[in-house]
Amino acid sequence: MLFVLCAHFIVAIIAPILFSRWGRSAFYVLAAVPGISFIWLVAQYKNVYSDTLPSPALDIPWVPVLDLNLSFRMDQLSWLLCLLVLGVGALVLAYCARYFKANDAGLGGFGAQLLAFAGAMFGLVTADNLILLFIFWELTTVLSYLLIGYARTRIAARRAALQALIVTTFGGLAMLVGLIMVGESAGTYSISGVLAKAPELMAAAGGPRMVLDIGIALMLVGAVTKSALLPFHFWLPGAMAAPTPVSAYLHAAAMVKAGIYLIARLAPGFSDTEYWQAMIVVLGLGTMLLGGWRALRQFDLKLILAYGTVSQLGFITLVVGLGSSEAALAGMAMVLAHGLFKASLFLVVGIIDHQSGTRDIRELSGVFRSAPKLGIVALIGAASMAGLPPLAGFVAKEGIFQAFIASAVHGPAGPVVGWIVLAGMVIGSILTFAYSARFMWGGFATKAKGMSTVFKPIGWPFLAAPALLSALTLAYGLFPHLVDTWVQPYSEQFPAYDPSGMHLLLWHGFTPALGLSAVVVACGIGLFLLRTKLEALQAKVPAMMDFERAYRQSIVVLDIVAIWITGRTQRGSLFFYLAVILSTTLASVLAVLFLTDQNWTEAIYLVDPGSPFQMIAGAGIVIGAIAAARASKRFMAVLMVSVTGYGIALIFALQGAPDLALTQMLVETIVLVAFVLAMRSLPASLLERKAGSHRGVRLIIAIAFGAIMVVVAVVAMGSRIHDPVSLSMPKLAYEGGGGLNVVNVTLVDIRAWDTFGEISVLAMAATGVASLIFVRGHGQRLPRAETVESGSIGKLHLDGFQPTLQVAKRFATSASNPWLVAGRTLAPERRSIIIEVVTRLVFHSIIIISIYLLLAGHNGTGGGFAGGLVAGLALTIRYLAGGRFELAEATRISAGTLLGLGLAMATLTGLMPLFLGGEVFQSAIIAFDLPIFGHVKFVTSTLFDIGVYLVVVGLVIDVLRSLGSEIDTHEEAGMAGIELFEDDEPMETVR
Repeated sequence: MLFVLCAHFIVAIIAPILFSRWGRSAFYVLAAVPGISFIWLVAQYKNVYSDTLPSPALDIPWVPVLDLNLSFRMDQLSWLLCLLVLGVGALVLAYCARYFKANDAGLGGFGAQLLAFAGAMFGLVTADNLILLFIFWELTTVLSYLLIGYARTRIAARRAALQALIVTTFGGLAMLVGLIMVGESAGTYSISGVLAKAPELMAAAGGPRMVLDIGIALMLVGAVTKSALLPFHFWLPGAMAAPTPVSAYLHAAAMVKAGIYLIARLAPGFSDTEYWQAMIVVLGLGTMLLGGWRALRQFDLKLILAYGTVSQLGFITLVVGLGSSEAALAGMAMVLAHGLFKASLFLVVGIIDHQSGTRDIRELSGVFRSAPKLGIVALIGAASMAGLPPLAGFVAKEGIFQAFIASAVHGPAGPVVGWIVLAGMVIGSILTFAYSARFMWGGFATKAKGMSTVFKPIGWPFLAAPALLSALTLAYGLFPHLVDTWVQPYSEQFPAYDPSGMHLLLWHGFTPALGLSAVVVACGIGLFLLRTKLEALQAKVPAMMDFERAYRQSIVVLDIVAIWITGRTQRGSLFFYLAVILSTTLASVLAVLFLTDQNWTEAIYLVDPGSPFQMIAGAGIVIGAIAAARASKRFMAVLMVSVTGYGIALIFALQGAPDLALTQMLVETIVLVAFVLAMRSLPASLLERKAGSHRGVRLIIAIAFGAIMVVVAVVAMGSRIHDPVSLSMPKLAYEGGGGLNVVNVTLVDIRAWDTFGEISVLAMAATGVASLIFVRGHGQRLPRAETVESGSIGKLHLDGFQPTLQVAKRFATSASNPWLVAGRTLAPERRSIIIEVVTRLVFHSIIIISIYLLLAGHNGTGGGFAGGLVAGLALTIRYLAGGRFELAEATRISAGTLLGLGLAMATLTGLMPLFLGGEVFQSAIIAFDLPIFGHVKFVTSTLFDIGVYLVVVGLVIDVLRSLGSEIDTHEEAGMAGIELFEDDEPMETVR
């Protein structure tokens, strides 16, 4: 299973490359992934349904403390859902190859997202851990948001995508709370473990039972939002702004089935909880009736199917959640049938829209005559949706009627409730028949004599996917015993209400269920024939419950409240912000100190007897801070801030922390360079600052906060009751991580997850800087030096004879080898002989030092972060000496590429142990002998450190390009057209 899951995501990652090479035909390559996975799934049938063979399962410890494992299990329910996820997914991806035009933009990203969605759904239905299920659940939410918003230039698509994201995320958060409550109640987060403990949990009383009931109800809220039930149904019709393949897959066969799957998964153990039946019956039946009623007033074929899907999802939820063996059998049969006919119909609508340019039933006419094959495919799907024999929909609906008749007669709810629910289902089925007929009539019938829609011919590659789904719908109806064999093991987990038992059959004889089907057909035909009067009636009936309007109004209210709060808190006053933050901290800390008994450490001293020089460093930090606050020049203020940073680095060094001292010093230097580069675009002097009316308040808050932090440190040291964890770190670093440098081993091994998060943030920060500064993408390479005329960069307006300029010119035109590759591009007045010579002498040495720090960091001072910063300083020197073209010559690889390579290497280093039977980010120690070098001990976490090194170098390059090269370009552009003079002779016009 892990191979299937990884295959989807790996191919999704490289999908843009495939599309750039093969265009829309790359969809066939993507379709092969779920297609081959479907073959694998069929091959697992014997194992899944065997009582003796082991079912496919996988359990990899991930975060044992949180009981979060990569646990996957394929049982009968998962296998059934995977049939839809993988089978329909493969057909939809193949369909996309002809649905989209060859020149459509963004196909690579779209294909990657759709394939990744298939992988996420596979992970969701096979996950055997509650938290892991939630991760895949939210992944489908994010991917559906991207897919719905594919047409980013259309405001309707963006609004629909955001609406679906907000609604389903709200349900997901509620579900997360429920998952935690249920998991804590059961003492395990294993789904199979929770279900095994269901009888014990249901037998509890009082508080534990209440926690369970509320937890299950919250999980149902997640299922309700995902499957578009009342009152959250409105997001699904809005999501029809997505391309039709998305609607066919996400909103018919996959995403909306996630909520149904969750209900089906929980029903065997928890269908008798306090709020289960009320939520399932009321929301399911209400959604079925409302969706069917709304479908009958739509003129867009896609919206007819969308509201029909809402209605059918309510129907399926009601059946699957009933909690009887008969309902479970019929409900899962309907899940499969609905996935087949609804996906087929959505794909048919896509073809109609593609070939005719419209989906409006008022404009479509004579399509069946123009495309009879398409009409037959649609007729099979619509007839199955309406519940006509001999199709899958009829078989499943007959089983549902039979199950609810048995529930009304023998069920625990009693005959009154049972017959009312059954009557509601019959009415909903009548509406289903009517909108199915409306779909066929609206899409294919000839509306008026002589009226015919222009319809382009359809090729079999385009028609193949819906035709195959319709053929499977017919085969299902003719041979239902096969599906019955698949579903029976799941249904046996429930109590049976029908004493005679139930099976899926095409012909049960003359039964009450068949009579109800006849009533549905007769009334449905009548309702369709009265469609004109029905439309007039619907136009007169006001919308009693418009939940979409309520959603939009709630968003408006939320915006108003947000604006009100923001206007009163975000005043643009730094004093106000700091005063609130620091005062809140002071109040909370003082409250804790006064309300609790604290142990004050006895080892209080003003001067550390072991390192008296800390006083000097501390005095420097205080002087730097005061000077920075009092400085009138920007450069002086930044320089004084750096003094405080270097002072802290000195304290680290005096305390015996060379790694921290080195890193602090390097970071401070890089930040100083970035500040100086950015300040070129700002006035040299700070604006005149007033003393302010709250000077005394500021002084009090500042002194109080500093004092309270000292008190916190003293109390924290006196409150220790256990030995520090740092005492065991050296042993853990050497024995577990294979290194003597505790700091570096902690970063790349013991706390590798933290470091991975940090370098991800660095990559995002670099992207943010580039996005703010660059007009073009930050992955673009800088122009090379050979494209630039010598001495053309940075010419100044000079008047008169200057001897130093003459020396610079002779240096610039020297026939000997240049000290810098691109130094010649700078104007002579911009060049420095000393800096260029020094740069040439020290650059390579600094790079060697950076590599040494990278490789030696596992056992000595250094590491990937420090090494990357040193390499960044070397590149900074090149830039300062030779300008932006020298930086381009020094960095042939773009910053974006380096960031990507670094993250990719760190990710692969973390994932590789999984394929070798280990854990994520687990390190291996490899010892071997080499000639000359002798015995070598290599730790695989060094590869992770190399990834960190590349990310840091990429970040520095991005900063140099953004705050250095890009500002240089803007400054030079501002000088364009200005004539420069020397010796009263015009030199050149800078362009």
